[in-house]
Amino acid sequence: MAAAEITGIPTIDLIDFPRQSEKLLQACEDWGSFRLINHDVPLTLLSEVKSVVRSLFDRPDEIKRRNTAVIPGSGYLALKPDYPLYEALGLYDIVSDNALDNFCSQLDATPQERETMKLFAGKLHELGKDLGRKIAASVGLTSNLFDGWTCQFRINKYHFTEETVGSVGVITHTDSSFLTILLDDESVGGLEVLDKSGTFVAVDPLPGSLLVNLGDVAKVWSNGRMCNVKHRVMCKEAVTRFSVAMFVLGPKEEEAIEAPAELLKPDQPRVYHPFTYNEYRKLRIAHGHQAGEALSIYEVENAPSA
Repeated sequence: MAAAEITGIPTIDLIDFPRQSEKLLQACEDWGSFRLINHDVPLTLLSEVKSVVRSLFDRPDEIKRRNTAVIPGSGYLALKPDYPLYEALGLYDIVSDNALDNFCSQLDATPQERETMKLFAGKLHELGKDLGRKIAASVGLTSNLFDGWTCQFRINKYHFTEETVGSVGVITHTDSSFLTILLDDESVGGLEVLDKSGTFVAVDPLPGSLLVNLGDVAKVWSNGRMCNVKHRVMCKEAVTRFSVAMFVLGPKEEEAIEAPAELLKPDQPRVYHPFTYNEYRKLRIAHGHQAGEALSIYEVENAPSA
């Protein structure tokens, strides 16, 4: 409970299921954001990943630029005028050994760095699938929800200085994915989530934990019940900040994202038309939507507001 009081968002204990199933559902509906404790990712591995991330960002620019995008935003993002504090590396489809090997080769990763990234990708992928099963169970479904879904890494560096304190590192947005599992910086804060009152709440670091944010796909899949949390990163102090995000995006190919029939009721009809993840991602980019506005395009006519 102390962690929840510090951060403002709920804390979910992964070894306390199914007793925490109702608490998980409430966190998904009320916040769209929660901390995970007692997860199965070793603390030593988390520490090793943080060291690898710092090392990868220390590579010369010409090496980092080899990290090319598979889909927009999945490769290297250099500092630029509209994001002067934010730099990122990306790995699309972390489940693919070929994709992971290619990512490591692009950045001249050492054998030890490769092994660390491979172990971390495997652990987070299994954690993501476990969360998918638990979220499905929380609404009464028995489902391996995320089986076969694409997952993506984004490795982030925030170049915070004395001059940028009070500035925005990343603007307010929602994630287009179902959920994001974030290994955030355990010593540097800055992440803020928007609560139901429209107030930004600071998500303070909690060493050893992982953070989960729900995105637009979760809102559609849950028929509007779950919150696609709006969040941002602020520069609170002049310290470089690092984080690693794994996005559980959506089904591959042309499988539609839609609310399961079991979640529909006479007084709760379908809120969103089905769509594929790639279709939705391209629409968000085309319209320049950052904070879930594109979902309105798929709203079923005369559907009750979620």
